[in-house]
Amino acid sequence: MPAPLPTFDIENELPGLVAGIDEAGRGPWAGPVVAAAVILNRNCTPAGLKDSKKLTPKRRSELASALWKTARIGVGVATVEEIDQINILQATMLAMSRAAANLPVAPATCIVDGKVKPQLPCPAYVVVKGDAKSKSIAAASIVAKVTRDRMMLELARDYPHYGWDSNKGYGARAHRDGLDQFGVTPHHRRSFAPIKNMLYTDSDAGLC
Repeated sequence: MPAPLPTFDIENELPGLVAGIDEAGRGPWAGPVVAAAVILNRNCTPAGLKDSKKLTPKRRSELASALWKTARIGVGVATVEEIDQINILQATMLAMSRAAANLPVAPATCIVDGKVKPQLPCPAYVVVKGDAKSKSIAAASIVAKVTRDRMMLELARDYPHYGWDSNKGYGARAHRDGLDQFGVTPHHRRSFAPIKNMLYTDSDAGLC
């Protein structure tokens, strides 16, 4: 039996305009982390919204295009440099805050996927596995994922040896092979253990 689709049940319990917030790209070894904030048009919501990971790339792209036409959307990005400076969790929170700030209208409330709440100028609530429960969070997960995937496709054109067009910066075999053969790029997260281990050997540890 298929899992139930997300609903507006959470949104219906909250006052005013409600924005769903989610991110894409916490786990990869390369590239930025991207967040989206989405306020859906209840009278014109694309059918089939759900957790972006449960959609095909084609369907994600179709839904993202429909959302950009019908919903109010803000996107926020935290760079590789920021990830390395403040850690991936804090960089994710920063991207989420930027996404909310980039909405064309201010929401009355935000609902955020996960367990940690970013700094926001309005009341916010965290929802574990929110992209499976809330249409607004599911929409944000789709926009964030499609936006980040397109960014990685652009980076793959400049750095074709790492398979980013398919692995999107995750530690897949093609990515590992590229690192072994061509080394670390400016778009790799140096604070992540696999990259750090390539840059700093045990013999270097005492020099810093």
